[in-house]
Amino acid sequence: MENNNHNWSNQSVFVENQTGTVAKKFFANVFLWMFVALGISTAAAVYMANTPEMLNYLINQETGKMSILGYVAMFAPLGLVMLMSAGLNKLSYSALLGVFILYSLLTGVSLSFILLIYASSSVIGCFAAAAGIFGLMAVLGYTTNTDLSKFGPILMVGVVGLVIAMVVNMFLQSSQFDYIMSFFGVAIFTALTAYDVQKLKRIGAGLEENGSTMADADSKKLAIMGALSLYLDFINIFLFLLRIFGGRK
Repeated sequence: MENNNHNWSNQSVFVENQTGTVAKKFFANVFLWMFVALGISTAAAVYMANTPEMLNYLINQETGKMSILGYVAMFAPLGLVMLMSAGLNKLSYSALLGVFILYSLLTGVSLSFILLIYASSSVIGCFAAAAGIFGLMAVLGYTTNTDLSKFGPILMVGVVGLVIAMVVNMFLQSSQFDYIMSFFGVAIFTALTAYDVQKLKRIGAGLEENGSTMADADSKKLAIMGALSLYLDFINIFLFLLRIFGGRK
């Protein structure tokens, strides 16, 4: 009887230690790929901004306007995000990862224009501030007991409204309106960070419960999409902060 109790105790400890393993692995993969994407984008932006030969492909030196390749680098990431979202179930894990890396690279190329416009000190300062805000909201989203899912529709409406307002301002060319919208942008994507992290926490918990039936490739694909959502949150916080506080060269 004593041996049976001892064996049962060992099994209980083993089960307890294994609890949350799948969820933690999923969360680790999400942040791993997010940091990889940020690293690729940062390296691409710095390389392009400091290599005049490469910039010639993006900017027409005679007119000072973007070339066809420049517009491709600017708008292709949007198309890739749509491809990843629409093709989540159809694309293999390798294909989805390839699109995600290509997206990170092209986003970095498009961000190189920022390094040509804003002072390096402003870029670094706003990047650090964005990292601080993102980190704080990520911790809040992970640890809070408040259900943030009810704010999802409101935040989505806010994102759509923000995009419409920015498109309208492309014609109005109002610097004051752009300045005001940037504050809304920071607020919306700051809140979205907490919302997305809590959403990913729930996904991780679901994978934990269905670990035996969920294919490993499917969980890895969900991690890539989670990394994409957090990457977008961070980049948008950074860009809107730069529009508010960034000093031009």
